[in-house]
Amino acid sequence: MKKIILFLMLINIILIPINVKAASSQAVVDIDSGRTLVCDNCHEKRLIASITKIMTAVIALENKDPKDIVTAKEEILKMYGSNIYIEYNEKMSLKDLLYGLILRSGNDAAVVIANYVSEDEEEFVKLMNKKAKDIGMEDTIFKNSHGLDEETQNYSTAYDMALLSRYAYKKFKLYRKISKTKKYETNTKNKSYIWYNRNDFLKSYKYATGGKTGYTPKAGKTLVTTAQKDNFNITTVSLNDSNMYENHENLDNNIFNKFQNYKIIDKDTLKLNDTFYKDSLYVKTNFSYPLTKEETNKLKTILKVEKLKNYKDDDKVGVYEIYLQDKLLKRIDVYVKIKKKKSFFERLFSS
Repeated sequence: MKKIILFLMLINIILIPINVKAASSQAVVDIDSGRTLVCDNCHEKRLIASITKIMTAVIALENKDPKDIVTAKEEILKMYGSNIYIEYNEKMSLKDLLYGLILRSGNDAAVVIANYVSEDEEEFVKLMNKKAKDIGMEDTIFKNSHGLDEETQNYSTAYDMALLSRYAYKKFKLYRKISKTKKYETNTKNKSYIWYNRNDFLKSYKYATGGKTGYTPKAGKTLVTTAQKDNFNITTVSLNDSNMYENHENLDNNIFNKFQNYKIIDKDTLKLNDTFYKDSLYVKTNFSYPLTKEETNKLKTILKVEKLKNYKDDDKVGVYEIYLQDKLLKRIDVYVKIKKKKSFFERLFSS
């Protein structure tokens, strides 16, 4: 991460030219700031197949303890496609089910999780759709926990799935750990399991840190990935993408070559001056943002303070706004630190 001291804000979407055959829709979003870096038909609704399971994992992690022991019931009998082949009445920890869900895209794992978290899958789907709305996935509708689309169909957009990937990555350390795992072994009383991650991007791209694959004949190939280079974290999504791994590598390389994650505000070194407040002003948070070299010259900051006559130490007294051209990037609260008056002896020995 590069550190710059600037009086600094900018265009939200940058379209990157791609030389290989692109997906029907794709998006790249900076995980830390939320900035959209690529949007190619990214708000177009499409079937999403098994990348659905990212939301299934999110709902499970938000509602249950991964250490819980879960029993597989009749729900597994109707599952087809990719499975972990858990048996009827077999007991497995929720954590292990989540590994099977993400690494092997287990449809049976999905319905076992759904029926454990909620009274049935229908109620679980309600939680999925509520969470989608909560995190801004405005063009998403879930009908099932697994992504199979013969009977019920899950629709979303590349942008919405990038929002979901960002949310899962930022909030859950266990999700990050699972999605980057290449091989996982576990045992139940019934049998032993060895699972290899079906996301080959982890093997083919050196900056890859996780993600989830999906496929049905109707949806085509879908892919969500995360990648990191020099403290710059991005998530990339493509839908109906027959060349998904190559496209993701090209998208990510273009982003890493064009952008750098600049530390715009360093709370430990930032100096704020105001004629009204003679005491020290400070902020409590850092702020970083992905920028091109050209954009660093278009940043500006504005300090806005309230002129409080009676204020106490550490009172909030204003905001510090960071702009890219005319676009507000961040508004950070500003606080006051009252300078302590020196005692007689301190003044005596300091003179």
